[in-house]
Amino acid sequence: MKLIVGLGNPGREYEQNRHNIGFMVVEALLPRARAQLNQEKFAAKVGQGTLAGERVLFVEPQTYMNLSGRSVAEAARFYKVPVEDVLVIHDELDLPFGRLQLKAGGGSGGHNGLKSTVSSLGDEGFIRLRFGIGKPEGPNARERVAGYVLSNFDDGERRQLEELIGRSVDVTETWIRDGLSVAMNRFNRKA
Repeated sequence: MKLIVGLGNPGREYEQNRHNIGFMVVEALLPRARAQLNQEKFAAKVGQGTLAGERVLFVEPQTYMNLSGRSVAEAARFYKVPVEDVLVIHDELDLPFGRLQLKAGGGSGGHNGLKSTVSSLGDEGFIRLRFGIGKPEGPNARERVAGYVLSNFDDGERRQLEELIGRSVDVTETWIRDGLSVAMNRFNRKA
């Protein structure tokens, strides 16, 4: 079984935020997996399905970003999913908008959802699908990060979002079917 986690914040006011791209990608994966988030456990919305011939548990933590690792760790332990079979999909400030990068392990890069996941799992070796959202530029850019990630995608970004989410779904399926190195080679080079 694979565990696929989308990071985001619960509630209507956050639905279209950059920080919620993990939820958006999971929701795009559900129809392909013939799955629904029809259960509530591990302080998360949870559903099961099949992708690329593999059983998959989908998780959307409902704890808010800073505590989302609890849901990831509880689900992984309950279903005995090894860390290398856990995929966390999240927004990434350090990649330009639309750039996708699949990788195993690494630090949190200041991302509170990743920080919580590393802490709760006690291991940073899980797989990450980093979805580039870019970052604010100019004076005081650092201070504007929180507002930026909690803002909605702009009109130009929204026009590209469907295609980028579709590519994220393809990356995820390739990872399940062909493994990490094949998926990285196929998708990480694309702009």
